[in-house]
Amino acid sequence: MESQEFKEMQAKALEQLRSGQSLTGKEGVFAPLLKQFIESALEAEMSSHLGDLERISGNKRNGKKTKTLKTDSGEIVISTPQDRNSSFEPQLVKKRETVLADNLAPKIIGLYGLGMSFRDISGHIKEMYDVEISHSTLSEITDRVIPQVKAWQCRPLESLYTIVWLDAMHYKVRDEGRVVSRAVYNVLAINREGRKELIGMYVSESEGANFWLSVLTDLKARGVQDILIACIDNLNGFAEAIASTFPEVEIQSCIVHQIRNSLKYVASKDQKLFMKDLKKVYQAVNKSQAETELINLEEKWGHKYPVVIQSWNKNWEKLSVYFQYDEQIRKLIYTTNPVEGFHRQVRKVTKTKGAFPNDMALLKLIYLATENIAKKWTQPLQNWSLTVQQLCIKFGERMKIDL
Repeated sequence: MESQEFKEMQAKALEQLRSGQSLTGKEGVFAPLLKQFIESALEAEMSSHLGDLERISGNKRNGKKTKTLKTDSGEIVISTPQDRNSSFEPQLVKKRETVLADNLAPKIIGLYGLGMSFRDISGHIKEMYDVEISHSTLSEITDRVIPQVKAWQCRPLESLYTIVWLDAMHYKVRDEGRVVSRAVYNVLAINREGRKELIGMYVSESEGANFWLSVLTDLKARGVQDILIACIDNLNGFAEAIASTFPEVEIQSCIVHQIRNSLKYVASKDQKLFMKDLKKVYQAVNKSQAETELINLEEKWGHKYPVVIQSWNKNWEKLSVYFQYDEQIRKLIYTTNPVEGFHRQVRKVTKTKGAFPNDMALLKLIYLATENIAKKWTQPLQNWSLTVQQLCIKFGERMKIDL
């Protein structure tokens, strides 16, 4: 491009800035500047490609071809140099690439990660940049995060996590023409420094202790040597699966899950009174008082709801672990609320999707949602300095910290 043309372009850019016009889009001055940069870079790539070895083989330039490239400065038509042997593989704008990856693609992936549909993203890109993008192109762009998802799922983990919450969320996925259910297993953890981290995300056909065992085995293979406290729901065999992998872990079953399951078997007319007595059990100041209140609960309601009382007695050791700690830690571990809160945030993104086309599409969106959620996990939990003191006293050498 002649220097005079470049000066004219600069003048046009200043004029657009002063008038408040956008520099991007169909009429923006950035499009021809970007075209110039890309074409110059491609010419340099071709010169590098046609080095001594290529020339010795008789390879040389063989004209150019044009392609339309979608960018946030609008659509631009670029000229791509060709070689006689068709061995040139451009890196800045790859063959068959129609959207500039370092330009528009991150915006598309960001919008997708916020839960926008392809239709909404296409409309947004059209409105903002005057660029038409098909659903197939949008799908190809969002698929670029798949290697990141797989690498994230296999990344090395820390040797110790103080508290972990394990729970599953459920979705619909298309599989060979049928819509089937999928369980997404999530493991939310607190590390030594008191920071949250999602250390595991897995997809299975249904929730069960056997699959949880494979999840825990994977965590161990990725470097987790010890977990101090694990908070779980009341799934049969779940506690045993954890203990078989991390034998020293303390397991706290979720009180809220136990209450919900209990109320299913209490008549609606009795639920208010039953809950008043049940609160005396799980809100007791210590385990001794809680056990006294559990005996009182059994004496009053055991004849009418023996199955409910039997369940509390059977699961009591797993339900009462939190009484060993003060109020600060009790609030953290007596329910699976932290991981359920994470699930609620994820569902805000996934709620409009209906059935996902496949398992990876499901994982892809949850991964992107998690990246956004985790931006708020940079600081330790509130009062972690006090919490860590208790954990050090309780677990001794297992909870060593560097001072």
